[in-house]
Amino acid sequence: EEEEEEEDWLRLRPQDPLSSQCCGSGCRPCVFDTYERDLERWTRARESRDRSLLAEDRAAGPRNDTVLSTESFSAFPLESVEVLTSDTCLYRFKLPTGGSLGLGLGQHLVLRGAVEGLEVQRAYTPISPVSAEGYCEFLIKVYTEGLMSHYIQTWKEGDLVQWRGPFGGFLYKPNTYGQLLMIASGTGIAPMIPLIQHITDDKEDETSVTLVGCFRTYKDIYMRSFLQEQSRFWNITTYFVLSEEENLDSLPWSYREKTHLGRLNLEVLKALVKCWTTTTVLKSAKPKPKHVIQDRHLHSVSLCV
Repeated sequence: EEEEEEEDWLRLRPQDPLSSQCCGSGCRPCVFDTYERDLERWTRARESRDRSLLAEDRAAGPRNDTVLSTESFSAFPLESVEVLTSDTCLYRFKLPTGGSLGLGLGQHLVLRGAVEGLEVQRAYTPISPVSAEGYCEFLIKVYTEGLMSHYIQTWKEGDLVQWRGPFGGFLYKPNTYGQLLMIASGTGIAPMIPLIQHITDDKEDETSVTLVGCFRTYKDIYMRSFLQEQSRFWNITTYFVLSEEENLDSLPWSYREKTHLGRLNLEVLKALVKCWTTTTVLKSAKPKPKHVIQDRHLHSVSLCV
């Protein structure tokens, strides 16, 4: 009987997480943190031979009305898919009626998927407004060799997709920064979109924003309609750096004066901020900042990163 009981306890032992289950974004708690917590709980229960300890309420701490948890995954149905480019789509998920993600600006969620029996987790930043209710949206690029990309490509409308969070983020207070320079490459534009909308939704916020979006070609610019709409506000300026576009004349006329062909360089930055006094820089690039200059260049023109 003792041997059988011991075998039962071993079957209840939490499984060691795989490296693929960590998204690598510094989430707290990470999947390894929750494993250590569950292992400690299992050890206490085993030593006291009390299985009720395994059912200890994880939500004993403060609760909120959001539909998310940083410790457990919640499943949301995929409502629609909008193809933006050959490898990037806008995914919209339905939340419970009146439900909200409860996000702060710049926060991301962790997506969990399975590919050929292997669990994979990756971090993605919603582009929907932080105040959005009943839905959330993600700008996701798929890669030929990406494990998570293989999972995402299987999605169909109505599929349940698992998320947990939120994690990360940055503090933003209206009228604190004066001028804000955003530098984003590719889908790195995702955390910038809710912040821009947050600023323009607040009539009292007079923060001036210049968004520098780095893409390969004009057709690769994500969320063009949204960015055009936002640039009509007096305090929002958009500028584009296209590394593989050959001729400005091939662009719509409204883009020709606000586009640089080639790579983002120090001269372009100096021209953008030459009349500014104090500037704070937000920089985001995925997966590698090929189009984005390094912090040392930003400091050389007295920009605070």
